[in-house]
This record gives sequence, C-alpha cells and structure tokens, in this order.
Amino acid sequence: MKHLFSPWRSEYIKTFSDEKKARSCLFCRMQREARDAENLIVWRGKFCFVVMNRYPYNSGHVMIVPYRHTSRFGKFTGEEHAEIMKLTAKCIEALEHISKPEGFNYGANLGRTAGAGIDKHIHFHLVPRWNGDTNFMPAIGQTKVVSEDIRRTWKKLKSEFKKLK
Repeated sequence: MKHLFSPWRSEYIKTFSDEKKARSCLFCRMQREARDAENLIVWRGKFCFVVMNRYPYNSGHVMIVPYRHTSRFGKFTGEEHAEIMKLTAKCIEALEHISKPEGFNYGANLGRTAGAGIDKHIHFHLVPRWNGDTNFMPAIGQTKVVSEDIRRTWKKLKSEFKKLK
C-alpha cells in the first residue's frame, strides 16, 4: 500500500483545535455575513453558494455549499439537488474558461470518518487538475505548490460567473 502524505493540510486541521470554533459552523456563518470578498464567496444561488477553498489542493479549488445545515445527503429537496448540480456545471465551465484544466476531481466527504473537516454541513469539492500538477514538492519539500494567488483566482471566477447564464 502506498501512502500519500499531505503535511500542508496541518494548517487546516489546526483551525479545529479551538473548541468554540469546532461547535460553530463556518458555512452557516459565511452565508449570514455580507462579506463575500473576505469569505471568498464566488456566487450565491437560491439554495447554495460557491466559495473558494482557503486550503486548496490546486488553484481554483472551490466548494459548492448548500445553505441548509445538514449532514444527511438525503435531506435535500429536488430543487436543492438540482441547484448543486447546476452550480457544479457552472463552476466547471468557468474554470475551463479561465484556467483550462485537463480534468476535475468532484465529490463530498460524508462524515468525519470519510475525511470531512466540516462534517455537520455537507459541501461538495471541485478541484481542477492538470497533467503534472502533482510533483516532488509535497513529497520531498513538504510543500504544496498552488500556482495562482487565491484572490486573483477569486476575482477571475467572480467575473466569469457574471458572464455565464
């Protein structure tokens, strides 16, 4: 069995060390606030929003987050499921236009055991991928190289979302 070590994730894991933070929901807080630029929210829909991942695996790593606070996938209505998929398609189209990825990883970690850092509020990850985007840096240098500043990517995505229907 091969092991994939990701020491850059330690910064993300540290965000859950504060007991008070662990009890509050980051996604619920973000949706209530009118600070989209600070929170890196790209788009708000009727049932969910798109936000940049602050600890990305690659440039353009976004999350589609339903407004409904639930850990149960089956609790979403048909409208909620439809918007999640429509926003996923919109994210793919926007990312294809601005950064030309050669593929995507898409999915959700349902439950803490499955790897969800925020396990009480389901969210979906979309990670753009390019041939050669994994290299020696994480293995040897214990550093993940993200090729573009997150704010620059956020601005491009915000602009692209406004153009898409």
